[in-house]
Amino acid sequence: MLDSRRNGPKIPLPKGNESRRTTIILEKPEREFIESLIKEGKEPGIKPLISKMLDIYKNMMIQDWHFPGEYYCGISRIAFVNVELINILTQQVPKEKWCQVGETMGDALKVSIQSTIGVDASKQENWSAVFERLKVQGFGDFYLKDRFLLLKTPFINDCEIWKGLMEGLLCVELETKNSMPPLVFEVKKPRLSSV
Repeated sequence: MLDSRRNGPKIPLPKGNESRRTTIILEKPEREFIESLIKEGKEPGIKPLISKMLDIYKNMMIQDWHFPGEYYCGISRIAFVNVELINILTQQVPKEKWCQVGETMGDALKVSIQSTIGVDASKQENWSAVFERLKVQGFGDFYLKDRFLLLKTPFINDCEIWKGLMEGLLCVELETKNSMPPLVFEVKKPRLSSV
């Protein structure tokens, strides 16, 4: 019977948070691509690039993707869509319904976020995790300062859609303070969840 135990020198396993050296063998085109990113200043080095790639892989749940073309993040299917197409679509909705449509989107997003990262978006103590999730998914950069919600680089330009979306997602009543990016909303009061 063969002994399945390794008969070579014992390699010490890292303890706790110790770093461990890893060698990756890259094909020539892969190496040239990485070197071009570094040379052009788009990435500072191989280690930060790989760390960024792993962070994206983990945050976007790429392990659940069926490449190419079918990408899931929790229960939600993710699609890479040009922002211009989203803006064309939103322009087809009558302006008086933008806030209502946004609220319906926010309700759906609340369910998606709860199933994906396991937090209740209606609780303010979870908002930083919710905002980070939205940022990872390309919605924009969200900040909360006192009772003001700031949205930089929104992927939809229409303020009323965002107002409704954030009201539906966070279960709050908002008042618009700045309707051009960066968007600013004042959080007025909590409201009952419609989901």
